[in-house]
Amino acid sequence: MPDSRSHYVSVLGHDIHVMEWGDTALPALVMWHGLARNARDFDIAAAHFAGRFRVICPDTIGRGLSSWSATPDTDYTIPVYCAHALGLLDTLGVDRCDWVGTSMGGLIGLALAGTDPGRARIGKLVVNDAGPALNDEAIERIKAYATMVPEFSTIGEFEALLRFIYAPFGRLSDTEWRKMAETSHRRRDNGKISSHYDPAVMRVFAEQYTPLDMWDIYDSITCPTLVLRGETSDLLLERTAAAMTGRGPKARLETIAGCGHAPYLNDAVQLAILDSFLDG
Repeated sequence: MPDSRSHYVSVLGHDIHVMEWGDTALPALVMWHGLARNARDFDIAAAHFAGRFRVICPDTIGRGLSSWSATPDTDYTIPVYCAHALGLLDTLGVDRCDWVGTSMGGLIGLALAGTDPGRARIGKLVVNDAGPALNDEAIERIKAYATMVPEFSTIGEFEALLRFIYAPFGRLSDTEWRKMAETSHRRRDNGKISSHYDPAVMRVFAEQYTPLDMWDIYDSITCPTLVLRGETSDLLLERTAAAMTGRGPKARLETIAGCGHAPYLNDAVQLAILDSFLDG
C-alpha cells in the first residue's frame, strides 16, 4: 500500500489535520468526509488513487485531529467549511483539483463548484449521496444519532455502535470496521471511549439546519459532475438524483447496489466507477 503522510496546516486560525497520499507533483484530488466522519474514511480509496493523484483528505474542524472551534455557532457551517477548503488549497499550493465529497463533503463541493471563487478551483466533481435538496426525514434520523455522545468502556462496544449506525455504508470487512473504530474514537477525561468529534458540531447542525435548497447553486455548476447514490439511500431521494441529471451540469448518475447513505468507496465496483469518471 502506498505511503501516507499525516500533517497539519494552519488555515484561518485553525489547525487542519490532513492525510496526504501520492506525489505532490501529481494532479490534486481532494476527498472530503461526511458530517460525523473524518479523513480516515478514505484510506482505501486514497491508496487506490495515489499512483495518479496527490490525494488530499482533510479532517473538517471539530472532527478527527483538527482543532475545535471556540465559536461553534458560526464556524461549524458550510460557508466556513468552504472558506477553510479554499484556504487549505492556497496553503498547499493547489490551484485546481478534482473533488470527491461524501454527504457533507459533497455539499461543500457543490457550494464551491457553483459559486465564485470556488468554481475556478474544481476540475471534476463527485458528489457521494448528497444533492441540492435532501430528505428531511433522513435529516431527523441523522440528528437522532449524531447528537448523542455515549461513552463506552471498550473499543469493542464502540465498534458495535458504529456497525449499527453505519450499516448503510455497505459491506465492510471485520478489519475495516475495527479500523473505523480505532480512527473514530477519543478517550475522555474519565477514561471512557466516545466519538472523535466536538459535540458542538452536532448541536449546531441540529439547531441550525433548515430544509436545503441549493438548486440555484447546482444550476451554476459547469464542471463535469458525477453523482453516486446508494440504492436505498433515505437522504438523497431517487427523484432528486434523477433531477440532477437533467439540469445544471447534467450529472452522470451511478446507483450503488447494497448501500444506503452513504457508499463507503471501499470496494472494486465503486472505485472502478470513480476511475472511469476521474480518468475519462
